Amino acid sequence: MKSVRGVKAARKLLRRSGARPLMPPSMKEHGRPAFGEGQDPEQTVDRILADVAARGDEAVRQYTRSLDGWDGEAFEMSGEDMAEAARSLAPELLAALEEAAGRVRAFHQACLPVGWFDEAMGLGQAINPLETVGVYVPGGTAAYPSTVLHTAIPARVAGVTTIVMATPPDANGCIAPVVLAAANIAGVDRVFRMGGAQAVAAMAYGTQSVPRVDKIVGPGNIFVTIAKRKLYGTVGIDGLHGPTETMIIADDLAEAGHCAADLLAQAEHDPMATPILVTTSDRLAREVSDELERRLAVLERGEIAGAALENQGLIAVVDTIEQAVGLANDFAPEHLCLMVSEPHSWMQKVRNAGAIFLGDASPEVLGDYNAGPSHVMPTGGTARFASPLGLHDFVKVTSVIGLTAEDSRRLAGSAALIARAEGLTAHARSAELRGPKREKRGSS
Repeated sequence: MKSVRGVKAARKLLRRSGARPLMPPSMKEHGRPAFGEGQDPEQTVDRILADVAARGDEAVRQYTRSLDGWDGEAFEMSGEDMAEAARSLAPELLAALEEAAGRVRAFHQACLPVGWFDEAMGLGQAINPLETVGVYVPGGTAAYPSTVLHTAIPARVAGVTTIVMATPPDANGCIAPVVLAAANIAGVDRVFRMGGAQAVAAMAYGTQSVPRVDKIVGPGNIFVTIAKRKLYGTVGIDGLHGPTETMIIADDLAEAGHCAADLLAQAEHDPMATPILVTTSDRLAREVSDELERRLAVLERGEIAGAALENQGLIAVVDTIEQAVGLANDFAPEHLCLMVSEPHSWMQKVRNAGAIFLGDASPEVLGDYNAGPSHVMPTGGTARFASPLGLHDFVKVTSVIGLTAEDSRRLAGSAALIARAEGLTAHARSAELRGPKREKRGSS
């Protein structure tokens, strides 16, 4: 893990290049049976999208067989499959999922947007939920019931009519019971065992068995992300979510063991995850480095976490917390943890972050599971302009204009002047018809 001293050196290492993330070697190996050598991710996704658009279920079945090793026929799981999965869970795990679901639901209910109309202004907004939303839930090296809760529940709270979920099956065509149980708790309507770009394409285009959706939300690997980008316009998307990233800002009072544990919690997600510590304390930097080494040696996903620490990890020592917050605003991390005294006061200075975690009692891991806000956050510096997944992703805002005849007459002249300045005379004449009536020639 890289270590540097000084804000200038830290800023140099934290500067985002904008380069496309490289695929982990394991992912290249995973795709070789279907695509052979020589295809980059863009070419691969182009091929998958064209195939699914042309052949529907047949193409999805082909890619599910070659990439996931499952050669089944029926993609859709039944409602009874979801209910049975919930019944099969240990009671304490089911209770934990339900508690998390309750907090996610309560948070988003508090965020419900409200339509309005001001009669005096003659203006307002109507807010309507989307009809059909596709939720993508990653699979692979881990099961993610939390992602089901953090994507489907906001959609349900927003009033989405139909929630469709896609997630990759294992070689036996199975989806982890805990994922199916989460779908049951979250109120998912239809679950399809399919993953990757082919699942995104199926939801965007619609196939013989998968309904076409209005919007696709949720994180995924590089193929899923590229597919979402290429399909935007055919379907709405929530954003382009890359590997997870966490920045911890810590002062001399922070607990080294807690900092190390929080960094490893993110590093174990993905070899391309980005764990960063920025601190004002040389002592804490040394102790966190030692703790990381000690804990990594006994971590079950140590190989993955170790790769993330080695390739993207950073410990930076700076002079002041103000400098550290400046680095955070430049980097715009997905997660920003303020492990400092009086974190609430420093929060006011943070402009760019997907989520801010205030103090040692608010670790990012609780945000991943059961704090309440969705854990689907902007990554790759997009927190400069993007927001976490929320109610706004599942509703449409329609402007409403209902002017009085008096206001219409008053505004028509100005509108006509602007229209003629633009060279749009039909616009101008339409406005003038609503304006003050001109006196006819020859009248007294």
